[in-house]
Amino acid sequence: MKTKSLTAIIYREDNKYIAECPEVGTVDQGATIEEAIANLKEATRLYLEESPLIIV
Repeated sequence: MKTKSLTAIIYREDNKYIAECPEVGTVDQGATIEEAIANLKEATRLYLEESPLIIV
């Protein structure tokens, strides 16, 4: 199985952190940066289980 690194863009909005993965289009949030990243990883994992990326 090949692995691929994906980008996480993190920014603060009001009192929460937003995490985006632009390659996949997933977005999630958390009260801390660590929580936002963990939530984004889970959202991205679930998304890719249904719609895997084609890696060339």
